[in-house]
Amino acid sequence: MTVSILIFLPVVAAVIVALLKNGTAKHAALFFSVAELVIAGLFLSKFIPDASTQFAIDVPWIPKFGIYFSAGIDGISMVMVLLTTLLVPLIILSTYQHKHNNEGAFYGLILFMQAGLLVVFTALDGFLFYVGWEAALIPIYFICALWGGENRIRITIKFFIYTFAGSLFMLVGIIYLYLQSPGKTYDIHEFYRIGLDAKHQSLVFWAFFLAFAIKMPLFPFHTWQPDTYTEAPTAGTMLLSGIMLKMGIYGVIRWLIPNAPLGFAHWQALVMILAVIGIIYASLIAFNQKDGKRLVAYSSIAHVGLIAAGIFAWTSIGVQGAMIQMLSHGINVVGMFFIWDIISRRLNTRDISQLGGIAKVAPKFSIAFLIIVLGTVGLPLTNGFVGEFLLLNGVFEYSAYHYFNIALGAVAGLTIIFGAVYMLRMYKNVMQGETNELTATFTDISGSEKLTLCIICVLIIAIGVYPHPILHISEAAVNNLIHTINIKTY
Repeated sequence: MTVSILIFLPVVAAVIVALLKNGTAKHAALFFSVAELVIAGLFLSKFIPDASTQFAIDVPWIPKFGIYFSAGIDGISMVMVLLTTLLVPLIILSTYQHKHNNEGAFYGLILFMQAGLLVVFTALDGFLFYVGWEAALIPIYFICALWGGENRIRITIKFFIYTFAGSLFMLVGIIYLYLQSPGKTYDIHEFYRIGLDAKHQSLVFWAFFLAFAIKMPLFPFHTWQPDTYTEAPTAGTMLLSGIMLKMGIYGVIRWLIPNAPLGFAHWQALVMILAVIGIIYASLIAFNQKDGKRLVAYSSIAHVGLIAAGIFAWTSIGVQGAMIQMLSHGINVVGMFFIWDIISRRLNTRDISQLGGIAKVAPKFSIAFLIIVLGTVGLPLTNGFVGEFLLLNGVFEYSAYHYFNIALGAVAGLTIIFGAVYMLRMYKNVMQGETNELTATFTDISGSEKLTLCIICVLIIAIGVYPHPILHISEAAVNNLIHTINIKTY
């Protein structure tokens, strides 16, 4: 059993679903996505949580140019595979109350995007990684452009130009590493062994960093994100925020730092500063947002800033925090955008100032909303707490080692306080108080809505109460990677 099953099943499913008529397509898409989750579960059951690469496939693709279809799963990849295969069926289920024109194409694009994402998270060949990177971009472009809001074309073109331009820098970096490799190969392990000097590693660092920073997005490369998240259809926003931004974070861990450890060491402090600025900047803007969906978009930038800071601190606890926080953030942000999708669909507005008192007429909805908010702000015994606690420990460990950065670590910790303030204030304004003419008609959740929110809430609590299984999956791979890079940089 190799990872090729995980990669190609969504491709076949996408073709089948695209040919189905409206009404049938979403059921078929949900079936195939659940089947993919079951297969991922089988891989997990056979996975040995050490530092090795498992379920690998390595066959010639374009051998004349050193290109192989080479993919596999280690502990870092496994967490990302679980994230992708878990969220896609939840995202599809969350769309059940929507009517989309040409549903076959809509759900087919979602499944095709899933295949591209899985290629990114499992690729061991630089060319294959780039193909997966672009393959994931194409379907989300069409999802946003065809089913988005009124300003979708302008916003989607901006998003595409930003991300595609970043991808070109990364392609240059990959080709450069290929040319420097003794065997003229794109194999990731050969890339790791290339002994470039600090100057050339800095060039490689920036070639990869620009692509990954745009995708996350990291300040100041974030300007495409709030508009795109707001104008995209809810499923598109969930795919972008829940999974696609993790491509950039994963790329930093797998491709950026290991391929340019000396470049990383040189620019580490600068990226830490950018990450912390992003936390404060996005949090302050979130305070003033009236559109609930846009508020969640800015909160996502703040959370990603903390994840980036934890990774670039480059401590075991920080990177482990990033791994579990990527999973937790994906679950929480999908839940938050689904909450606002329900509100928008029922009341035809996302203006927080027009809402209030919904808890009185929709108690089930209010409980689910509260659990997701608490997970997002990192309340103890929720999934958000585990990741944020480890990330902040990693940042403070870095600050202690570089004593002049203690203030930087302290400022990074403000993300928890800021997030609690604007998220809880949002919840209060939407759910508490008296109902008005608009919110008095709000109906409680049922059917697919109830099922989706129940699954999300269970995951938030379960990971928060017992995070060990997730941390254990990636622990050996993370420790081995950090040890290897530290040898090269110190």
